[in-house]
Amino acid sequence: KQWYQRRVPITAGILIEEFWDRMNLKVPVYFCHGLTEKATNYYKLFITWTNEKIKSTFVNRNMFDFKHISVFDRSYMNNPGPMVVFATPGMLHSGMSLNIFKAWCHDAKNMVIMPGYCVAGTMGHKLLNGSRKIETDKGSITVNMAVEYLSFSAHADAKGILQLIKNCQPKNVVLVHGEERKMSFLIDKITDQFQIPCFKPANGEQINILCQPQVSATMSKETFKSVRSAGNQFDGMLVQKNNQLLLLSREEAVQQLGLKPHTLNLNYKLCLTGLNLEGSVIMERLHTQLSSIITDQKLGTFKRQHDGTLHLNSVHITCRTEGGRSVVHVSWNVEDEPIGKAVSEILEECGEDLITN
Repeated sequence: KQWYQRRVPITAGILIEEFWDRMNLKVPVYFCHGLTEKATNYYKLFITWTNEKIKSTFVNRNMFDFKHISVFDRSYMNNPGPMVVFATPGMLHSGMSLNIFKAWCHDAKNMVIMPGYCVAGTMGHKLLNGSRKIETDKGSITVNMAVEYLSFSAHADAKGILQLIKNCQPKNVVLVHGEERKMSFLIDKITDQFQIPCFKPANGEQINILCQPQVSATMSKETFKSVRSAGNQFDGMLVQKNNQLLLLSREEAVQQLGLKPHTLNLNYKLCLTGLNLEGSVIMERLHTQLSSIITDQKLGTFKRQHDGTLHLNSVHITCRTEGGRSVVHVSWNVEDEPIGKAVSEILEECGEDLITN
């Protein structure tokens, strides 16, 4: 059988690793690029964020260096034999999860497991309600694969949300996700139990919450001047030292706290199968397409270097030949996450179509 599963918390990877080891399973497990991959990288680097049980295993190996789980490539979609794939978005309304679903839904040997809530009107919601023939923008899809629901979510329930509010004691609460009826019920519970304002704005609706700032902090003259020259935007740290709050720039924080600065670099690659083009041609087309798609002036524009690579701040795009296939590599540091994320999502969504069209 081929198994297809989507959207579960990254901690499920640990459960799968343990189960695969215990049962001696050899079926490959994949997760798609995106938030899951980024979260895994963060956990690998900052394992001290985790609980004591996981931290204690670091003596032998990093638990997030998965043995059975690896990154999914769209070329694997037509591989024979069984596999498990974790793919997003969670409601099957677009992206890689929808592409895999369309490719696999016709085979009765396959299964999709829906482990979370799906909004009405989405593909996921229709499947959970028994639809076997689904209309799309490119015609109808006949679903022969098995469809199962497994309640496996990292979201807190009403009891968990009320406990969180009790612990944090906020002045206001804003509900941003959920069904209308259940959100209204939760608002009544919050206002009755805590006597604080609670809002549930619709998509695009703006709310105004008045608050009295009560925190004062000290900033050096040099940092103040740089903030003023940057249009009153500050990127740094709030530090408590000798019972005083200090607003420190990154450089000041490193110096005063005795820290060693680190740079977190992220990487993405797209394997181009069945595309017989020179690397220079691929990069030229990629440059043209990205320049037409990424039009946000705040992000900037890519510049093509003499060696054919594309650069924008720390974002670097290259094309290499690996195993007879052209592979597009994207790398960036965390400071340029908006640009790197935009490029990787465009490549993930469009794939080879971005270069051939």
